[in-house]
Amino acid sequence: MDRVSVLAKYIPLEAAQIIAQWIAENSCQFTISRSRKSKFGDYRPPYAGKGHRISINNNLNEYAFLITTVHEFAHLKTWNEHKNRFKPHSLVWKNNFKELMQPFFALEIFPEDIKTAVSSYLSNPSASSCTDLDLYRALQRYDKAKEGHIVLEHLPQDRLFALSSGRIFEKGPKLRKRYRCIERPSGKVYLFNPLAEVKILP
Repeated sequence: MDRVSVLAKYIPLEAAQIIAQWIAENSCQFTISRSRKSKFGDYRPPYAGKGHRISINNNLNEYAFLITTVHEFAHLKTWNEHKNRFKPHSLVWKNNFKELMQPFFALEIFPEDIKTAVSSYLSNPSASSCTDLDLYRALQRYDKAKEGHIVLEHLPQDRLFALSSGRIFEKGPKLRKRYRCIERPSGKVYLFNPLAEVKILP
């Protein structure tokens, strides 16, 4: 199966054609990875005889997959231009990210709510799309619903919830950007991202 056909399983066809061209032009090893909780994607520069390497989580919806891919190619472009002379999410990287996003805006790849959130995010993109709550919320709307789960900010206060590990917490008040939650039965306090997906408990 050719590269465009593989990519088209994860992102719209027109976007797949562009990404496939970027992969070829940069001799990039592009891997569709199993899900990683700590990140959506990853870029590694050439090292020890290996070329550029990008990996993207396989469980992302098509818009999250595409935005993450562009994010990582912005790292590749920045490395090609400046090697490691700039920090990973410097102004140079931000400008490259904005530039690489333009073809997908022109093709009207994104629905209006994501386009609005992406445009806002591009005014000052951070290290990860999941750290921008407005963009993360917009992307989350296109995830497949997971039975028995809920986004933490939609769970009523003082309700119990569980993580995939089985650990149980009680939702507390919001402190600035995160929720203060108490682990049961240890009583330890943890701060949770409001968009964390948790399992509802009776």
